[in-house]
Amino acid sequence: MTTSQRDVAAHPVAGSPPPASRRWVMLGLGTAAQTAAYTFVYGMPYLIPSMRSSEGLSLAQAGVMVACPTAGLLLALYAWGAATDRYGERWVLAAGLGLATAALAGASAVHGLVALGVLFAVAGAAGASVSAASGRVVLGWFPPEQRGFAMGLRQTSTPLGILVAAAAVPPIAAAHGLRGAVLMFTLLSGVMTVLTALFVVDPPRAAARPGEDEKPASPYRGSALWRIHAASALMVWPQFTVGAFGLVYLTDVRHWPAIAAGRLMACGQGAAAVCRVGAGRWSDAVGSRLQPMRLLAAAVGVLALALGVAGGAVAVALLVLLCALSAGTNGLSFTSVAERAGSHWAGRALAVQNTGQNLTASVAPPAVGALITASGFPTAFGLAAACAFASIAVLSRVR
Repeated sequence: MTTSQRDVAAHPVAGSPPPASRRWVMLGLGTAAQTAAYTFVYGMPYLIPSMRSSEGLSLAQAGVMVACPTAGLLLALYAWGAATDRYGERWVLAAGLGLATAALAGASAVHGLVALGVLFAVAGAAGASVSAASGRVVLGWFPPEQRGFAMGLRQTSTPLGILVAAAAVPPIAAAHGLRGAVLMFTLLSGVMTVLTALFVVDPPRAAARPGEDEKPASPYRGSALWRIHAASALMVWPQFTVGAFGLVYLTDVRHWPAIAAGRLMACGQGAAAVCRVGAGRWSDAVGSRLQPMRLLAAAVGVLALALGVAGGAVAVALLVLLCALSAGTNGLSFTSVAERAGSHWAGRALAVQNTGQNLTASVAPPAVGALITASGFPTAFGLAAACAFASIAVLSRVR
């Protein structure tokens, strides 16, 4: 066995899962649950016009409402991860989605900034259960040589959730107002509550070997997991630099019409989903999660530097390619974290992973926006490149 193969095989989540046709059902349920949760969390910006018209909110107040689900998610991630490690995946998923459904149903019946904000925050906190548990369901059912591909597929839930929100929320809100759009979120969450409760099966966990403690020691005693968390958080910065300001770059710098720019960025999001799946399959083929992650980070750094000085059609092509590749490391880092943490710690480790990425995702847009205003896009792309190269340095000591 090569060193890169030991990177995967030496850290099983639950030993070698027995062959089971249901593993693909578990993958589908995990992805669908995550998509339903993210349709609400990342679909909130599409409710801004309805919130302003029906609730009389200012733009700043509507922005606070948009942030409420993410704030709730960040506060609850670790608690849901610990519950998953203790009680298993199935009931954590069902309980979290059920609580989110109840909170969203309440939000559809109340008015006012405070009442809506609290219920949206509760729904986001409850939906955090999906981030902590659904990845364990997928990884626990798949053997090491398929986990990268499986996690890559599950990680498409983020762009899929944004796509569902972008396609469904504006017309529903236009026809039925804010209540109608919130009821759509409620329906999606309710359906997934029932499906997870009925059909999700907790993956088998490896039994402790003779002489081993039933509760393994914390995998955080070493630096490997912390380094992977840090590297993946660094890679969120170029991803959100391009994702949040790619359209502005096209309209303000390249003078594209807004509609055409939006369509191109949608293509970039589609390419990002494909890249996540492809990166996962690549990691399965080479027997390593971190080797592809380092190579993708290097490619992102080079492309970001090139985009800062390129012009014309070359710049547009680089933008789309950067949009795709900058998202490619996401599934790799999640898979590596879960495998190294082991079945007794994977829920908490994935929660820490999610927390670091979401914190970076919250800080990046306002910081990058201020940097672009002060120094222009080349400086922002240069910082994105620096973050990508820094992630390689952070991972250099992880074996």
